[in-house]
Amino acid sequence: MSDNKMMSTDPASVVYQRCTIDLATGRADFAAVPCRNLEDVLGGFGRSFQILAERDVANAYSPENPLILNSGLLTGTSVMTGMRSYFSGYSPLKQSGTGRPGAMWSTGSGNFGNKFKWTGLDEVIFESRSEAPVFAVLRDGANGPEVELKPAGHLIGLTGHAKIMALAAEYPDAHFAAIGPAGENWETNYMGAVVMSTDNELKSGEPKSRFAGRGGMGSLMGYKNLLAIVAQSPDKLQKITPEIRDVNRDILKSGGSARFQPTSQGGGGGTWANIEVLQVFHAVPLNNFRPKGCDNVERLFRDEVEREFEVATEACHRCGIRCHNNLFHKNEDGSRGKLAAKFDFEPLILFGSNLGVHNPKEVCDLIHRCDLLGMDAISLGTTIAYLLDYNERHPEAPILNGATFGEYEKIAALIDGAGRGLYPELGRGVKRLSEALGETAYAMHVKGLELPAYLPDTNPGYIFAIAGGHMSMGTHMMLAKEGKHSLDEWVQAITSGGLLQVGYDMIGLCKFVGVGIGHDIIVRAVKEAAGLEIASADILASVRRAYLRGLALELRQGFHEHEEYTLPSQVMDDPNHKVTLPKFITHDFLAQLRERVWSVFKPEMEGLLPVLKG
Repeated sequence: MSDNKMMSTDPASVVYQRCTIDLATGRADFAAVPCRNLEDVLGGFGRSFQILAERDVANAYSPENPLILNSGLLTGTSVMTGMRSYFSGYSPLKQSGTGRPGAMWSTGSGNFGNKFKWTGLDEVIFESRSEAPVFAVLRDGANGPEVELKPAGHLIGLTGHAKIMALAAEYPDAHFAAIGPAGENWETNYMGAVVMSTDNELKSGEPKSRFAGRGGMGSLMGYKNLLAIVAQSPDKLQKITPEIRDVNRDILKSGGSARFQPTSQGGGGGTWANIEVLQVFHAVPLNNFRPKGCDNVERLFRDEVEREFEVATEACHRCGIRCHNNLFHKNEDGSRGKLAAKFDFEPLILFGSNLGVHNPKEVCDLIHRCDLLGMDAISLGTTIAYLLDYNERHPEAPILNGATFGEYEKIAALIDGAGRGLYPELGRGVKRLSEALGETAYAMHVKGLELPAYLPDTNPGYIFAIAGGHMSMGTHMMLAKEGKHSLDEWVQAITSGGLLQVGYDMIGLCKFVGVGIGHDIIVRAVKEAAGLEIASADILASVRRAYLRGLALELRQGFHEHEEYTLPSQVMDDPNHKVTLPKFITHDFLAQLRERVWSVFKPEMEGLLPVLKG
């Protein structure tokens, strides 16, 4: 991106570097693109959703659906957590009642985003589809960015991690984004993830990948016959000035990031800590999001798991927050053995208690299988939970292998089969499966995207998330931590603070920075790392426009503003009295919530989308 300084009133003074690759012909076109608005400047989905808004896409698996890879304004800088890359397109998984796909983005960390930014590119748009499997090499050339498509036959069938390691042997000084077998089996698996390399992975040879999982962007890559992307560049680490040092110090000391830091540093030890917070209210998902008021889930508490595994709290590249936990088997002599799995709240619940599996070793194995096959853990875990629930309700006529809650070996077989494309019933997600079976009440999704590991009974904010659950609407812990359950409180949360969660998916930082997107830390980071003076109010306004543009895209794609902006009907029709939090979500509550939220949003959505031709 251009080094020109700018005020927020003059976005056109900032220019970003785009490459458009036609996968059918192999042609690559480079362009320096002036920013149209502050969303373009900030980057990420704020930019890519404007591109998607110019397309009329009726089917995710069609040549007119692009796959957009881009970065945020602070990706590749020395600001802590500034390493995110974004994959956007029309999702094969997120689907309206009319059958049209929803716009979607997914993001992950690791060092791929940095290397991509250091090639000199800010954005790559992959158009059409290659006839044969290929991988793309993006490199920092002598005269600027270079792009090459190369045959990928030798990568077919490998796990995402194995693809990364094979390419790492050929391309030094590079990082990688690849798909696993799930993405290759795009016709029967819509939840393929993009698997991204980490420094730890490349050095150790262990599968410590990061994932852009939500919405099936890996399956879209598979449809395009694009098996991997190589980003090759020398490190171009930005000098840490005294100002950036102060920003990073303040990020580490902020109250928001502290809860994600290691227990040894006084933090909560990553998202794992949420399990103990929610279990106080028996609000941890169990047996398809239906807690039973028991203590089974406590078998997955950290102190219990540490009896069997060594827990290593580790960080992404150059990040001091150290939010994630890798579990290692213990050798007989007590030394560290092989990597077992990355064990944080989402996967441990969705492949653990929510499937009726409480043995940590079994949970680790299920997570590990999902990761190697390259699937989104949220979508797969939640879809399997529905299947187990269905089979328990229909013992006389179960489906697939007949698995029910707690049957670890059968569940492992379901994961393997889904990842290899053998179980389209699972691979196409819970919305399609439940509709085919005619039992949608307990299918845990909103707008075709499976719910993360927080009870829908506690969060009506889910219905206005534009990229799935807690990642794009910051209301998932509001009831448990703040006790808010009035209509006024929820209207305020959704229309004001909650939607700002998406701002981090524009600027290139991780949400675990833990402060509001308009915080002084962000303003200072943008100024010192990118040389841009952008007022907090302008950042907030840009994030709001980007969110509302996403909401407008949903409506244009046929999502019904009442029928599909709702929760699974079980929440309203059969409240779970084992959960000791207030029961406040009724059909009437949601009807009033929708009316009031739309009355705020709709006037602001006017004019955010272009008029499509034809």
